[in-house]
Amino acid sequence: MARTHALSRELSALARLAAPMSAATAGQALMGVVDTAVCGRAGAETLAGAALGNVVFFSVAIVGMGVVLGLEPLVSQAIGAGDGARARRWLWQGAWLALGLGAVLAIPLALVPPFLVPLGIPPGVAQQAGPYVWLRLPGLPAFLFYFAIRAYVQGHGRVRAVVGAVALANVVNLALDLVLVFGGAHLPAWTGPLRAVPALGAPGSALATSIAVWLQAAVLAAAAARLGHAGPHVSRRPDRADLSRALRVGAPVGLHMGAEVGIFALVGFLSGRLGTVQVAAHQIALTCASFTFCVVVGIGEAGGVRVGWAVGARDQVAARRSGLTAIAAGAAIMSLSGLAFLLFPREIARLVTDDPEVLPLAAPLLSVAAVFQLSDGVQGVSSGVLRGAADTRYTFAANMVGHWLVGFPVALALGFGAGLGLVGLWWGLCAGLSAVAIALLVRFVRISARGIQPMEDLAGDEAARARAGG
Repeated sequence: MARTHALSRELSALARLAAPMSAATAGQALMGVVDTAVCGRAGAETLAGAALGNVVFFSVAIVGMGVVLGLEPLVSQAIGAGDGARARRWLWQGAWLALGLGAVLAIPLALVPPFLVPLGIPPGVAQQAGPYVWLRLPGLPAFLFYFAIRAYVQGHGRVRAVVGAVALANVVNLALDLVLVFGGAHLPAWTGPLRAVPALGAPGSALATSIAVWLQAAVLAAAAARLGHAGPHVSRRPDRADLSRALRVGAPVGLHMGAEVGIFALVGFLSGRLGTVQVAAHQIALTCASFTFCVVVGIGEAGGVRVGWAVGARDQVAARRSGLTAIAAGAAIMSLSGLAFLLFPREIARLVTDDPEVLPLAAPLLSVAAVFQLSDGVQGVSSGVLRGAADTRYTFAANMVGHWLVGFPVALALGFGAGLGLVGLWWGLCAGLSAVAIALLVRFVRISARGIQPMEDLAGDEAARARAGG
């Protein structure tokens, strides 16, 4: 009875934290859905350009995002240990980390557009995608800074502020999309100078998103400033030791996200070699699958925060219960979304596009996505709870092996060897996600059974070994 009561309380606490986190994550993805839907109404070439530009941007930006997400266990474990000053210090180190990463990652992104046509992308699509990437660059620092602030705010359990910031950003993004993608000529006379705005196509969508993410970061920063902390003595200066520790935890997260997104990006590039319509169909299906995955991301983040709190408080039983409960919840919810994709693939695809050429290609991809929803749920939540335990290196290794040594060969064999085209490429994605899901689930079961050591203990052990060595 006591065990059932503890599980019921855990589910309730997880739901209270996960629901707004999932909503915030869905809201973040909704900007991409809106961009896709608006560009989809502007034509297949505009849609393909926005899709490809978005793939290029996120293939690089996701690495920085993952590194910044390494702050989550550091903040949550500090709060679980009752050290508010330490959590506040991690907020400032995260801000410096986001600024530095934004500057570094902007360089490779700025160099990509001239190489799109030589890589086999149709010139019309490349004309849309190249400026799209360049106009997303101004929003990169704000994009990373947002995740640094979010780690601090959600570590305190104050996730409503995150939802509010994302909701406001979505309203602004939609309004700007409609003006910048199609131009202002269709607006009523009372809008005045806005009627002179030219139709920018996919690049207009990128500019709208850059403006929206700056607003989002600013609103969340204001919310973080209102949270109580341990006083003015908390240093705001960059600290080499703290930044080094944040990088040790976050770099594997960034690399694992890069490995996962990279395989989807590569499939996007390979679909580009099949034709413009195939790129558009890939983006439609990916947008729909990514949207359902937002719920899993929210559950994984909530589970990670609760695991971090328990680890910081040195409650190993609670840490294991929180992680396993979150994984089970993610698997159950994604099974339901998989059923919807399986039963209504064409109807779901029609929510995003009405293009008669794209729709017949997108629907079969959603049927494949239905199969990997369960695996995606397990691996997504497992990644989150392992991050809460600050066990990030194994997650990176599992993603590399699963996606690149299992999924990619299967994708090539089925997509090109067996002649299944885009559907075969997606079956490769399914194989990779399934391999990662099994590996991460087994990992959490094992480490939570033997007890998870807090990061501060590990730092103390490292310092003691350094002194002994000196």
